[in-house]
Amino acid sequence: MPDVLAQWMARLAGQRVLDIGCGRNKTPGALGMDANPHADADLVHNLDDVPYPFPEHAFDAVIGRHVIEHVQSPLAVIIELHRIVRPGGWVLLVAPHWTNPDFATDLTHRNHLNSYSFRNLTVGQEVFDFYAPVRFRQRPPYVTLLNLWRACGLEWLVNLDRRHPRWRFLRRFWEQYLNAVVRGKEVYFELEVVKPDGTPPAP
Repeated sequence: MPDVLAQWMARLAGQRVLDIGCGRNKTPGALGMDANPHADADLVHNLDDVPYPFPEHAFDAVIGRHVIEHVQSPLAVIIELHRIVRPGGWVLLVAPHWTNPDFATDLTHRNHLNSYSFRNLTVGQEVFDFYAPVRFRQRPPYVTLLNLWRACGLEWLVNLDRRHPRWRFLRRFWEQYLNAVVRGKEVYFELEVVKPDGTPPAP
């Protein structure tokens, strides 16, 4: 299990957590939601069917592992997750990086993602700020690479901006010029929910 996922599990302990697309590997202590009635879900509900049956600020965090690439409208889903998470809470997502050779082996995959997929919803990074009214503060994503490139130390370089922001050009250089050869595997997104001033926190 990557260190970042272990860190997430520690962070979520004792929190009000919704595990979307939980399958049969639901996060301990979380409320599981999945469209498949054969999953270990507490609530059978399709992520594409918005709004979800929860009030605003119902959760401290949402975790979704290998689910956002399957939905019909990632933007609609992320807007709804923003609604049900309290201000300052987290939306934590894992998805295949778009260069992952295994992406094409699952016919239910719809959406390709890279390090910058949520840029237009990130405070201060928007290129098109009219896509949605919701905003997040985003920690630099963590990208895993295929084993050969990880062994060569390139995964450490790509993710160096998580420790030293001035090195963020390495991530951009990899995403723009190298990832056709130095293929990615997974990308971990950490999105902190930002809501307008005056919005009361969840009790």
